[in-house]
Amino acid sequence: MERKMEENTVRDVETGVETGGEDALVGNVNKLMVSPPGYSGGPRKGHLLFDACFESGNLGRVDYISEFEFDLFIRPDTCNPRFRVWFNFTVENVRETQRVIFNVVNFSKTKSLYRDGMSPVVKSTSRPKWYRLPAKNVYYYRCPDHRRNYVMSFAFCFDREDDVYHFAYCYPYTYSRLQHYLASLERRNLPYLQREQLGLSVQQRRLDLLTITNTEHLDPEREKKLVFLTSRVHPGESPASFICQGVIDFLVSQHPVAQILRDHVIFKIVPMLNPDGVYLGNYRCSLMGFDLNRHWQDPSPWAQPTLHAVKQLIVQMNQDPRVSLEFYIDVHAHSTMLNGFMYGNVFEDEERVQRQAVFPRLLCQNAPDFSFSNTSFNKDMVKAGTGRRFLGGLLDDTSYCYTLEVSFYSYMTAGGTAPVPYTEETYTKLGRNVARTFLDYYKLNNLIKDNRPIHIQSSEVAGNGNRKGNGVGRDAADREREKSQGVRH
Repeated sequence: MERKMEENTVRDVETGVETGGEDALVGNVNKLMVSPPGYSGGPRKGHLLFDACFESGNLGRVDYISEFEFDLFIRPDTCNPRFRVWFNFTVENVRETQRVIFNVVNFSKTKSLYRDGMSPVVKSTSRPKWYRLPAKNVYYYRCPDHRRNYVMSFAFCFDREDDVYHFAYCYPYTYSRLQHYLASLERRNLPYLQREQLGLSVQQRRLDLLTITNTEHLDPEREKKLVFLTSRVHPGESPASFICQGVIDFLVSQHPVAQILRDHVIFKIVPMLNPDGVYLGNYRCSLMGFDLNRHWQDPSPWAQPTLHAVKQLIVQMNQDPRVSLEFYIDVHAHSTMLNGFMYGNVFEDEERVQRQAVFPRLLCQNAPDFSFSNTSFNKDMVKAGTGRRFLGGLLDDTSYCYTLEVSFYSYMTAGGTAPVPYTEETYTKLGRNVARTFLDYYKLNNLIKDNRPIHIQSSEVAGNGNRKGNGVGRDAADREREKSQGVRH
């Protein structure tokens, strides 16, 4: 796309100071009015006002190209210019029927799901539910005007003058949203849920730890089975929070499967491992520019305090002879692949390799969006500092360590011909299906024996009506009982 950029006037509404240039990428734009070149009068309708000075916001600079076109620059992660992917900003002072092209010009990644039909999400004041822009309005290409960086351009038509429009890379899930959610859980006074502050981030935000188990039913004489789950070590991977909330929602529910699991298993969940990065609108790093998922081997108590606290807790529990730490799952989102899938570790013992494949195979049965063919087991040197790799080496051979990944964009179902874009609800549904798969696993291994009927509505499992609802952990006796009770699938 050949064009000549005119000298632009970018004016900060609050200070009246003209800005621009690379130094503007240090912070987010703050109520930035972008006017035509040479314009010096008061703001008019259609002179767009950009803002990213809010929680999880990210937009570093705006260049005026023409009345219809603007170049947008992602602010790099704090203290780490390498990562430029997440964006989250608002636009107001629009003119009705005003059509624009926004070019996000400085992505740090070359591969992207934008090549496969992904599009940004948008909402506005009068339409507060996020939705994806039509894929036909989005283009992803290498641009000679921008150091041959990849550019994502999207066309948009503003239709309501009084609305504030909000654009983001994916559905945001902020630190404050998590705090409100956890506070609402606490207010329910559930006897099997405990919330505690495991530590504080560098900027003094809470590192929350949830423990979900029915302490009354745990046999003090028997070894306690423990499942540990973490999420949002990479702050821009917001789908991980929806999955994590789905896991929590299911485990604290009155669903019979959840009740059985609480009676037999202790679940420890850290929903937001990098709260500063999430708050700041970073994509991959903490406040100080660290990719925390490369520092598990030796986290610093002052530079990486949240990771240090979680690692200390896991090491301590692993040394407790009364506890069997059976699963560690770290939840992420993936920017180039479809579906949910897992990464596991590589072992020389073939029997252990087969055992490690059991949980993802079972999850595949329960979640139509989970792909076993995308699931892989590796020991790349570059991944040595990740939670999965480090804990895989620390814990004994009865423990399983996985990274659970989910696409930022969509999933293909068995027999499906087109990708189905993820929504907040379908991300959450994947979390519920992960939680219920633990019962399948423990029944398969004869570690849980329970004959209560645990039928699950087919729509609750599949979410798209193309699967029969195979109840979690249903064996022949379950099916016979359901038949006699008139339960239909």
